[in-house]
Amino acid sequence: MAQKDIGNKVPLDTLTSTRQVEAFYDEWADGGKYNRDMQDWNYTGPEECVGVLSNYLQDTHSVILDAACGSGLVGEALQRRGYDCIYGADLSEKLLDAVPRGIYRQLLQADLNCPVDMPDNFFDAVVCVGAFTFGHLKAEVFEEFVRITKDKGYICFTINNGIYAEQGFEAELKRLERQNKWCKKELFLGEYLASKSVHARLGLFQVSKS
Repeated sequence: MAQKDIGNKVPLDTLTSTRQVEAFYDEWADGGKYNRDMQDWNYTGPEECVGVLSNYLQDTHSVILDAACGSGLVGEALQRRGYDCIYGADLSEKLLDAVPRGIYRQLLQADLNCPVDMPDNFFDAVVCVGAFTFGHLKAEVFEEFVRITKDKGYICFTINNGIYAEQGFEAELKRLERQNKWCKKELFLGEYLASKSVHARLGLFQVSKS
């Protein structure tokens, strides 16, 4: 099957508001199109990220947040590796409606660029794949992820390589490390969406609160 052109959709860097991003994904979710496109485009980000996390997070009963969970692709990858206590949060109600049953303990519709209604030190790990990209989550979100993650817990994520330095992500990762809020375990350029020549930095950092 010929690969589809991601450029047929509205370019992500033209999305300037939360409402635009929400409408973009609500439309993409319609009729299962989002999942079909991800399969056609060989979207490897979820499996790559979960594979890295599983090397560090051994307890399959760990409490995990799939941040910007979309239609549940990361949740499915976590479930395949035996994790059974997964929470999900996403901006798009229609993508959440497309999540298969039996993966998540709870799903929350939320704008993750704002403080989230979740307690401090609740999760053993936060996973965020695909949302640190043009027009989506900002670098400041990492501070909130640290807040809701337990001491010695993990934050595993992808950052679109096109915005990594330009939009402050590289600086924010280093700032949190300088302030001893986390320490780097993994950070490398992953395949992510190689069929579209879209690559992402894949990172895993361990939270430090002592």
